Amino acid sequence: MDDFKNMICPNSPSVWDGNGLSKCYGDILLGFGANVVTLGVIFVLGITQKTGRRSWRMNFFERLFLHVLPAIGACLAFFDFALLLKKDSTGVFIARHEWFLRCSQFTVWTVIILFPRCFSACHIFCNRILCFWWLVKMILAMLHMLATYPSFKVLFLLKEICTVLLDVIFGISINIIRTKRASSIRSSMEDPLLSSNMDLEEGSRKDSGDGQSYFDLMTFRTITSVMNHGVTKQLEFGDLLQLPTDMDPGSCHDALFSCWKSQQSTRSEPSLFRAICSAYGWPYVHLGLVKVLNDSVGFAGPLLLNKLIRFLQQGSQNFDGYVLAVSLGLISIFKSFLDTQYTFHLSKLRLKLRSSIMTVIYQKCLCINLAERSKFTEGEIQTFMAIDSDRIVNLSNSLHDMWSLPLQIAVALFLLYTQVKFAFVSGLAITIALIPVNKWISTLIATATVKMMKQKDERIRRTGELLTNIRTLKMYGWELLFSSWLMETRSSEVTHLTTRKYLDAWCVFFWATTPTLFSFFTFGLFTLMGHQLDAATVFTCVALFNTLISPLNSFPWVINGLIDAVISVKRLSRFLSSSERKSNLETPADSSSAHLSSDQSELTSEDMAVVFEDSSCSWSSSDEKELNLVLNHVTFGIPKGSFVAVIGEVGSGKSSLLNSILGEMQLVHGSVYSCQSIAYVPQVPWILSGTIRDNILFGKQYDPKRYSDTLEASALDVDISMMVGGDMAYIGEKGVNLSGGQRARIALARAIYNGCDMFVLDDVLSAVDARVARYILCKAILGPQMKRQTRVLCTHNIQAISTADTIVVMEKGYVKWVGHSACLPASYSAFSPQNEFDKVLPNEGKECYVAADTLRVDQQNRPLDKDIVPASEGRQDTIGVEARKEGKVELSVYKNYAMFSGWFVTVVIFLSAILMQASRNGNDLWLSYWVDATRSSQDGYSTSFYLVILCIFCTANSLLTLMRAFSFAYGGLRAAVEVHDTLLKRLINAPVQFFDQTPGGRILNRLSSDLYTIDDSLPFMLNILLANFVGLLGIAIVLSYVQVFFLLFLLPFWYIYTKLQFFYRSTSRELRRLDSVSRSPIYTSFTETLDGSSTIRAFKSEDYFLARFIDQVKLYQQTSYTELNASLWLSLRLQLLAAFIISFVAIMAVLGSHGELPIGFSTPGLVGLALSYAAPVVNLLGSFLTSFTETEKEMVSIERALEYMEVPQEEVHGLQPLNCNWPFQGRIEFQNVTLRYKPSFPAALCDISFTIDGGMHVGIVGRTGAGKSSVLNALFRLTPICTGCILVDDINIANAPIRDLRGHFSVVPQTPFLFEGSLRDNLDPFRLSDDLKIWNALERCHVKEEVETAGGLDMHLSESRMSFSVGQRQLLCLARALLKSSKVLCLDECTANVDRQTASTLQKTISSECRGMTVITIAHRISTVLDMDNVMILDHGNLVEQGNPQALLQNEFSRFFSFATASTM
Repeated sequence: MDDFKNMICPNSPSVWDGNGLSKCYGDILLGFGANVVTLGVIFVLGITQKTGRRSWRMNFFERLFLHVLPAIGACLAFFDFALLLKKDSTGVFIARHEWFLRCSQFTVWTVIILFPRCFSACHIFCNRILCFWWLVKMILAMLHMLATYPSFKVLFLLKEICTVLLDVIFGISINIIRTKRASSIRSSMEDPLLSSNMDLEEGSRKDSGDGQSYFDLMTFRTITSVMNHGVTKQLEFGDLLQLPTDMDPGSCHDALFSCWKSQQSTRSEPSLFRAICSAYGWPYVHLGLVKVLNDSVGFAGPLLLNKLIRFLQQGSQNFDGYVLAVSLGLISIFKSFLDTQYTFHLSKLRLKLRSSIMTVIYQKCLCINLAERSKFTEGEIQTFMAIDSDRIVNLSNSLHDMWSLPLQIAVALFLLYTQVKFAFVSGLAITIALIPVNKWISTLIATATVKMMKQKDERIRRTGELLTNIRTLKMYGWELLFSSWLMETRSSEVTHLTTRKYLDAWCVFFWATTPTLFSFFTFGLFTLMGHQLDAATVFTCVALFNTLISPLNSFPWVINGLIDAVISVKRLSRFLSSSERKSNLETPADSSSAHLSSDQSELTSEDMAVVFEDSSCSWSSSDEKELNLVLNHVTFGIPKGSFVAVIGEVGSGKSSLLNSILGEMQLVHGSVYSCQSIAYVPQVPWILSGTIRDNILFGKQYDPKRYSDTLEASALDVDISMMVGGDMAYIGEKGVNLSGGQRARIALARAIYNGCDMFVLDDVLSAVDARVARYILCKAILGPQMKRQTRVLCTHNIQAISTADTIVVMEKGYVKWVGHSACLPASYSAFSPQNEFDKVLPNEGKECYVAADTLRVDQQNRPLDKDIVPASEGRQDTIGVEARKEGKVELSVYKNYAMFSGWFVTVVIFLSAILMQASRNGNDLWLSYWVDATRSSQDGYSTSFYLVILCIFCTANSLLTLMRAFSFAYGGLRAAVEVHDTLLKRLINAPVQFFDQTPGGRILNRLSSDLYTIDDSLPFMLNILLANFVGLLGIAIVLSYVQVFFLLFLLPFWYIYTKLQFFYRSTSRELRRLDSVSRSPIYTSFTETLDGSSTIRAFKSEDYFLARFIDQVKLYQQTSYTELNASLWLSLRLQLLAAFIISFVAIMAVLGSHGELPIGFSTPGLVGLALSYAAPVVNLLGSFLTSFTETEKEMVSIERALEYMEVPQEEVHGLQPLNCNWPFQGRIEFQNVTLRYKPSFPAALCDISFTIDGGMHVGIVGRTGAGKSSVLNALFRLTPICTGCILVDDINIANAPIRDLRGHFSVVPQTPFLFEGSLRDNLDPFRLSDDLKIWNALERCHVKEEVETAGGLDMHLSESRMSFSVGQRQLLCLARALLKSSKVLCLDECTANVDRQTASTLQKTISSECRGMTVITIAHRISTVLDMDNVMILDHGNLVEQGNPQALLQNEFSRFFSFATASTM
């Protein structure tokens, strides 16, 4: 064996020669061995794939890379072989390992040229195995070059570099060709499916990025057209680049979703991280290989720099200096292309992952039922979409950096060893000593992050709750109370954010000062060991220290990013693992008929639409151990085609019964079976932002006849005909510009149009007046479009009960009775049709069509106005397109941010950064002086003197770094707190109209995503920007001092740089704003879906809404993709520009050393300093503009926050303060009051005048949209009146402080409002009443027993408020109003959702308990106002009639009489 080694490697160590790998080992293992394996792979693939393969046509570039590159490689290998022959012929000994290497190189390239003559070239060279091996071969070739590097001459080295580059380019080429061929095969499989649409898609495909040339891909030329538009005009979405086919959010969703399903099926605890790896793991690994190459090339610069400085020190006059100078520039250019391509493909992968996660989260929200979702707050789910998805996406950066950064550090340390031997160990000891410190800090950061995210979830939940209920909160005068609670949550969040930021500052300090300390200790020990410093050693080491700065500084952020991502992955895995809404259980056995009522006993299970068999249901999630059963042992069936009325007292379980049919509750025991498609109308109608037609069609095809019949049946045709824009009029978020009755009828129309087998209607008649309710019952529920289907109606409406085929009586979660209305037991006489007005009006025998015809004539004769806000003339009138600024971010935005941070802190940050850079430059200049003094042997100082001065510079640099880190952390925190507090204060004081016209998603976007940017990203980017700026400034000053000719180059360079950044920034600002605008609809749609998910599931419209959401994500993806191309377009050009700077400085140095310049470098030390400073310009220039642009993009968040700080404000302070006991009597006087919601809209109240004496109980009656709620809007000053005045106890309310005014009135809104928290806080948030008083109020409102059962006053109301029914919530709101003991009480149809017996009892309670109080009641039920002192009838905003209700009933020609008649038909 030894003889064999001596034969192959004579006079050579087998592995290590003392300085590195031996030349023999490198040639045999890294060179010859790699070539033999390559030949083996090629032959095996050629033999195994010779048959069964079709040939394909290669384009020009594929021929170039597969034929021309191997030819060049063969020529170079032959040239090497010829040189060896020449040396051998002259008697020079050539070792066998050199012959083996050169012969194997020539053989590999020859085989690559000749093999395609016999076999298919593309099938062999684009095979996955060979492509992967060639990437490994590239790395081995570079290692071989580095192993033999020290022994090479410059020209020979240049030739070796060309040989390695051929390997690199060929390896990358075959991988690119393989990837493109694979995608073309996939698309060709899809072609038959897409051929019919090819013409439609042709225009978009040409710019999609799939058919671009290699040159365009490498240089990002496709973005040029977008940037040309960006300079000349404001960009629109139509100007953006088309997405490549593999980035379509639909396909991205399918990829991740299928992997997640696979995880769920194979693992008990599925991991989202594993699913992501399955979906995107291989492309990510391939990118890792590119990163290895990119990082390796990065170290060529310092090595070439070392050679160049040594060449300049020797004063040689040969050509090698110019070759080294040019090589420095070429290496920089090559690295520029590698760097941008790696970033481009990694960012594409990030975008695909982001769209995958967002769509998977959205789909989960569509599938998870309300009971299961109750274990997550709405704020938490919104955080999943807004923040956790971004953190997981950032994992793609952190994972590669986790191995890449240590690798870069290790290589840099190895190269340091070659320069200063073991002296680098002192610097390494500092680095190792900091590892446990940073690990401890990282643990603390992780803990603080978890706590911060928990508080962030709670803050976003509270913010969403505040925005959703802002109208009600303003009526109560509670907005300041809610904002104070929100501020407490924010304060807790900021406490943890502060901990995290200061810990980050310590991380930055430790890692930023490490290179300086490394330098000091390394050079100090090197000189103390007796070595002499020279320029080549010092400035090669300085260049390597600079190389260390980026990985060392990045490492803490990588660790933090990994920590954040791990936390977010766990949170999301838990959410995605939640059990989904299951399909209806299997049909029970035929024994089910035994459980049916006597009326249904003859029916088989096949005749049943719904069958309950001993069913017990709960609103608790599957994780909760204590189950609060809402439905108990329910057993009955609903026959197909029947009309079933579900009745019962408030809180009896009616709505829960309907939700159990829909599958929204947890089935604890028994079974619920439904075999039919379902249309659902919830008690609180769910309205989408969009047109009326979109809301009704709900994704179905438009059928004009069916659509017209639907509008007529739901009594919407006349309403729509009076709207500007008709059914294309835009509805605001949650239907804010529609009355409650119109919202209910649109929800009903949606159900009718969808034409399902079964209709589940939850109290749909309570939101409309008696006449409209009668019409809907006859024309819709009993009409031709629904009469053949199964209808389940939860109701208190007497007429609906009397016409039902079956009545189901609910009581405390049990089904007490099932049967026909004629057989209704006496104990349920409260629901009997003979109960309401028989003693008043003899009209119960009228036929259904009479009411329908009466309403039709009435509607045709009287146009309709809206109640709350008139319908818009289009999208822009009510919900405008989100505004965005034009042009650059104004200087005032930066000034405002500095103001938020504090001017003193801002000055300290700038000074500390400048002085920190000055100390670092001083450190380097002192080193150059030391080197020159040592070289000239004229120094009069000892080594210790130089070390002391160096120590002073290091200490100053460390202290200034610490000051900068902590001042930045403090300034960023202060700004974050100020922005949030100011923004919240301005929003709280904004008028209701602002919230009506602005979707909550937009506002929430400011307070979630934008605020997260201000909290976290913006200070980080500003810190980087400032560091880059002072770094560039220091380099420019030093280079100008060292080489005067650099000043001549500086002017044209600055001109080009300015033009590039202007061209780019004009577009990047617009793209960032488009990015923000395209993001808002995603959050708005997501919030809407959370509210209406049960409706979507009932209609089985999950696919439609998922496709709709995917389209929104696609637009967002398109904006981000265009933004990515633009930033890399700039980055590439800047790096190329910086490469010319390096070449210029290097060539000037060579010329100066030859004495060919009038002004040369003064000393070798300054030569080294200039060259070591020119090298990092490549990264620093790109990083500066990137950080500047990113900062400008992040500043858009400040700009958007400032936009909402300028919203109109309510007149909070009044001219006339109010007495704490005001109003004393409760006398209300309207004097010629006119109210418009917008100047262009018709008047909602028209010159209306009336007086309500103190202590009177007054009812306001009118059709839907008559202006009833507008009276309360005017009284509470929610909308300012145009003319007239309103007096309360002779005080003009316009002069009163607005919150004091609202606080002195009591109100019960139409939609009951309970917030998450204890029941005591809900009833008495200011803690003004004792428990006895609260229990008395609950007893008077007949809800005490339910509260005691649910857990008492300290029970916690969850976000879903499922503990109480809608009717019970209404009663709790009434109890809250009674506790307030105000002289003015306003009731906005507070008994609409309770049964008639409870409503009657409540009216008696109000009459008795509210004696002496002025009570204004808006009523749909005539029975509500019969016993009142006065009644006012409104129509079109006019007061058309008023008087005593009993007196008006005696007048057959009165309006009130006609309303009463309609209600009893």
